[in-house]
Amino acid sequence: MKQILQDMAKGGTTIAEAPAPQVSRGTVVINTRMSLISAGTERMLVGFGKASYLEKARQQPEKVKMVLEKIQTDGLMTTIEAVQSKLSQPLVLGYCNVGIVAELGSEVDGFKIGDRVVSNGAHSDIVKVPKNLCARIPDNVEDAQAAFVVVASIGLQGIRLAEPTLGESFVVTGVGLIGLLTVQLLIAHGCRVLAIDFDDSKLELARQFGAVTCNPGKGEDPVAAGMAFSRGHGVDGVIITASTKVSDPVTQAARMSRKRGRIVMVGVTGLELNRADFYEKELSFQVSCSYGPGRYDSNYEDKGQDYPIGFVRWTEQRNFEAVLDMLASGQLNVKPLISHQFNFEDAALAYQALTDDRSGLGIILEYTSNVAERAIKEVSLNPAATFNPEVPVLAFVGAGNYASRVLIPAFKAAGAQLHTIVTAGGISGVIHGKKTGFAKASTDLEAALSEPEINTVAVVTRHDTHARFVSQALEAGKNVFVEKPLAISHLELEQVQQAYWQAHGRGSSPHLMVGFNRRFSPQVAKMKTLLASVKEPKTFLLTMNAGAIPSNHWTQDNAVGGGRIIGEACHFVDLMRFLAGSKIVSVQARRMGDSPGIEVVEDRASITLGFEDGSFGTIIYTANGASSFPKERVEVFTAGRVLQLDNFRKLKGYGWPGFAKLNLWKQDKGQHQCALNFIDSIKTGQPAIPVDEIFEVARVTIEIAELLREQ
Repeated sequence: MKQILQDMAKGGTTIAEAPAPQVSRGTVVINTRMSLISAGTERMLVGFGKASYLEKARQQPEKVKMVLEKIQTDGLMTTIEAVQSKLSQPLVLGYCNVGIVAELGSEVDGFKIGDRVVSNGAHSDIVKVPKNLCARIPDNVEDAQAAFVVVASIGLQGIRLAEPTLGESFVVTGVGLIGLLTVQLLIAHGCRVLAIDFDDSKLELARQFGAVTCNPGKGEDPVAAGMAFSRGHGVDGVIITASTKVSDPVTQAARMSRKRGRIVMVGVTGLELNRADFYEKELSFQVSCSYGPGRYDSNYEDKGQDYPIGFVRWTEQRNFEAVLDMLASGQLNVKPLISHQFNFEDAALAYQALTDDRSGLGIILEYTSNVAERAIKEVSLNPAATFNPEVPVLAFVGAGNYASRVLIPAFKAAGAQLHTIVTAGGISGVIHGKKTGFAKASTDLEAALSEPEINTVAVVTRHDTHARFVSQALEAGKNVFVEKPLAISHLELEQVQQAYWQAHGRGSSPHLMVGFNRRFSPQVAKMKTLLASVKEPKTFLLTMNAGAIPSNHWTQDNAVGGGRIIGEACHFVDLMRFLAGSKIVSVQARRMGDSPGIEVVEDRASITLGFEDGSFGTIIYTANGASSFPKERVEVFTAGRVLQLDNFRKLKGYGWPGFAKLNLWKQDKGQHQCALNFIDSIKTGQPAIPVDEIFEVARVTIEIAELLREQ
């Protein structure tokens, strides 16, 4: 497939070739026929990409604050690397797509192969989207018309929040693409509409649709125009669809509104508000969220759980359908909004028009390539690549932020040969595969596992896939590195153990390792050396100031992420097991109690482990601490001595003969050494982490999570 990408570091817009996405549960794969460039949103993104680092910082002051906090805790160099990595990742553009259904995942109903649908898919000749973000197109609605459905739904959701009634007077401030669609939808509601903008050509279109207009650029006063339009009473509502840094649209909206009028923000403006403007009239002000109810709700979008129509009449999908009905009936006219039309292959020209012609509205991309040629599952990134079978040849499954920024570079530096990078969507594999030197990018895991040149697999995907992918790789006789956790349930752990021992029973003897990198950090290595001289039991206190994550984040979902204890605290279970050098024989755990008004999940907990040699330790895993406090702290008390490690940067020794401190300029959590030790273990046959410890830590961590969930 081919897809449009925006370089967020330098600003270039390109078409990249990538393997086609694999259909999955609850999703629809679509062959694109047309897509619409959303002039306002995409012009802003292209402009941001072309901006200097200083200009980018000025546009996102909240991100600058986060960067400064990260410097305090993680150090300057680590923070710089993280920022550069983030900006170096191209952004996928587009969210207004029309095409033909090619594949249906399991649990998809209401669609069939061959249906013509609209979706929020990107500018790509093949897209994969959740079923609740698609809608079938009526036969009498043309592709070019349907391409406006998603962007029209943004305006429609703003209107629904404003709750207009027949005969009311409404103002639309900013009549770009969304604004002009909003004008028509309000008129269809039976409202009188005043359109405000600085562009006469857009105001002319608004007049054609039935609106009265005001151009402040010609000296016309928006507030006076609004009061006159409402016959002196003040307008009933204002929909702000403008994009500007100043607060004038909100101020003017308040001053032209009647008492208890409604103001809804659909666009982006400054928000320096005058309390008196709102207080005296008891005005309602609300910010609209994209296409409607369901947006950013993973249960609705990712899991396909629809809201009952009796309780939530208008969802994202139902808004799509409503706009399609308006197009089919002729009540919504988008043809005058089409200002440019390009072939998809000429996307560079389309984006040049977007930036050069500020009056441009609907820019249509048409996809005419051979459908069969789009559906390839593998793309060659380096056709000349050759591989030495005596050295680990790696397939990487997953290319998320941690994989691309940390693990892939670590394995490359360790000497692994990078063969194939496998991802579900395809495009991220191409982006990071090209950057780091993979020979191929693929969306077909089974093909990678059956490739005889590949002898090693790294699994860095969502947690609920780890055990399955590890088992498949072991059954294929591959060495396996899996980013934590190994499994999120006892059943999954049993499946991995069975696959491991069966593989060894067949004589292939593949290596298995979990990415418990903390034990390989240089400061932990020093701690281990110092503790080796102490024969008496030890007391451990490990604090993980993890920071808050919303309860609806995938890592908090027990079925997907396994929860934060299994997904993250396992690092500290392994680290304590490593420093103790003794088997875990007892487990206790306590989570924070329920409190009125505070949602309590398992990521605020105390975990105490007892060891066979008499040592014990407590892990404080907390999500309610200050971000300026060190994220990870390790303390060991033994034989009248203390070791204290802060954030894998500063190690202090108290009472240790000949040792006082070991500080690093740059945080080092041991990721590179972890990858190197795994690669070396394949070469030497000696495991980097004994497999019985891997299984022990997985079992204990799952037990801890179960104890916390029972409370």
